[in-house]
Amino acid sequence: MFEGSQWVYFRTMRLSKLSAHLLILVLLTSVAGGCTINRNIMFRTPADFAFDPFNPISDVNYRIAPNDLISFQLYSNKGERLLLMTAGSNAAGIQGQGGGGMNQNMMGQNRFTYEVRPDGTVDLPELGVVKLAGLNIDEAETFLEEAFSENYVNPLALIEVTNQRVLVFPGEAGVASVVPLVNPNTSLLEVLALSGGIRARGDARNVKLIRRSPKGQTVHQLDLSTIEGLKYANTTVQAGDIVYVEPLPQYAQEVLADIGPVLSLITTISSFVALISVLNGSN
Repeated sequence: MFEGSQWVYFRTMRLSKLSAHLLILVLLTSVAGGCTINRNIMFRTPADFAFDPFNPISDVNYRIAPNDLISFQLYSNKGERLLLMTAGSNAAGIQGQGGGGMNQNMMGQNRFTYEVRPDGTVDLPELGVVKLAGLNIDEAETFLEEAFSENYVNPLALIEVTNQRVLVFPGEAGVASVVPLVNPNTSLLEVLALSGGIRARGDARNVKLIRRSPKGQTVHQLDLSTIEGLKYANTTVQAGDIVYVEPLPQYAQEVLADIGPVLSLITTISSFVALISVLNGSN
């Protein structure tokens, strides 16, 4: 039979081994099932990924796409009525009269919004269903003017895409933004500024521009960390672009955040085992 001190020693050893096994099990379970290290990084690319070549002076004319909302106006005689309303608005403004507001309301009443269907078609009055997807604004206006010329004298078509926007992810979780394109010549630098700029965790050397093209999505990698990056920063963005600033990995911080609960549990169990050992030693 073991003496009292030996019994306490072996009992303490069994508790220590049990707690060690429990801690290993908890640690493995936490790492295997609850690891969240850098899981917020999107659009990862392998080291050998071939990015698409980027040409800032390529076709920047936006092409109508499915789900776009387009504002459409039609005037005869090459927009004679539009010119008269504009001239009346300017004259009323100079004379301090209220006719300018009335003319602007008339112009607004002549503006209608239509949605481009998923198949790229739009249902327009008189013409019916026509396909506009894939055309830029000038091409779509010319196409509609030719189509309406059968019923109107020298028609003038005006089209505007009203839901143009760019998605910006500036390099930190929880701060992404949707930037409306009010100016058709908005640059990449402008949309980054409107979204608050590249965040502290963002890597200016690794900015991905994901752009929609007739052949599908193209992915471009831009380096904005040096002065040479101005040739990319001043390029015009297009509606539907995704600007993604790659976040810098934070392994140490996220590992500590991930294993923090486990370390807390280890400390609690160790304190409990030490307390049992002290109580058994005093008996």
